[in-house]
Amino acid sequence: MALTINIYYTGTDGNARKFAEEMIKSGLVEKIRAEKGNLRYGYFLPMDDPETVLLIDAWENEEALGFHHKSPMMAEIAALRQKYKLKMRVQKFSEKE
Repeated sequence: MALTINIYYTGTDGNARKFAEEMIKSGLVEKIRAEKGNLRYGYFLPMDDPETVLLIDAWENEEALGFHHKSPMMAEIAALRQKYKLKMRVQKFSEKE
């Protein structure tokens, strides 16, 4: 069962965008995209909220997502989220095959 997760990162002073830019420049995004089971990992900018960045990531199944959540990259992501003082809101969708 494929999973899609929408994560809304919200901050102030452009910090959500800076977070996404650092995720890309640091190579974390490419590492995540290379993980087994990753189908999509991309950042988007909502037109009506300049202080929010939307991450859409998709995984083949719960097992792949669980492996990602246990990876050392999660600590790096959490540290960046804290650095930029971001709040997050998560939506999870599953697609039956």
